[in-house]
Amino acid sequence: MAVWRFEINETEVRYGKKKRRKLTPKGCNEPYKGRFWCPEKQWFRRDPCPFVNKRECHNYIMMCGCL
Repeated sequence: MAVWRFEINETEVRYGKKKRRKLTPKGCNEPYKGRFWCPEKQWFRRDPCPFVNKRECHNYIMMCGCL
């Protein structure tokens, strides 16, 4: 039995056996059925991430200890 996965490669997003072109350059906030993918947490968020890029996200984690 296979586990359903959401993966982001260099140019495409794969979910299960389907795939499409990546909409965002870094893979942050990739939309999927009304949710937004967070590569840092490897999970979906209800709202888009407030950070401009991954560096801002990592700086926040370093200062606060969590996301």
